Amino acid sequence: MTEKKMTLASAMAAAAFVSASSALASEAITITHAGSQPAIVGAPDKFTGSVRVEDNFKATAPATVGGATVVFEPGARTAWHSHPLGQTLIVTSGVGVVQMWEGRQQEIRSGETVWIPPGVKHWHGASPSNGMTHIAFSESLDGKSVDWLELVTDAQYSSQAAEGQQ
Repeated sequence: MTEKKMTLASAMAAAAFVSASSALASEAITITHAGSQPAIVGAPDKFTGSVRVEDNFKATAPATVGGATVVFEPGARTAWHSHPLGQTLIVTSGVGVVQMWEGRQQEIRSGETVWIPPGVKHWHGASPSNGMTHIAFSESLDGKSVDWLELVTDAQYSSQAAEGQQ
């Protein structure tokens, strides 16, 4: 290829890149300001006790990750549930509990990160005497990020929680 053809090819490639970059640049960065999203009360078929859910972000195609900040008062918890692609929890304050089906309860504290593998039936919430807040992240598979199951009974919750954790 001659130098002139290479320069023309380079210019055309650069123009295509700038054009593609301009198209992507039209997708503006989005900032969701603190307090701008209304918190909702945790639905009684998905949560027990006083729970507030702040939907921080939902997946917008092509992205598949969504997340929420969930605030649990002492004794509050999720129902049993699973996630098709797993879930990450980042505990931002307080003391909580997480348990997988037929597993032992585990204490979680501020600053800790929890990974729940895909399809694992589990629940999480506050300890009996302390509130807990976490940011929850999960990916959607075919438009679904969670499968809600039955509520955690008081007997299931207190079976180990009252023992002061492991």
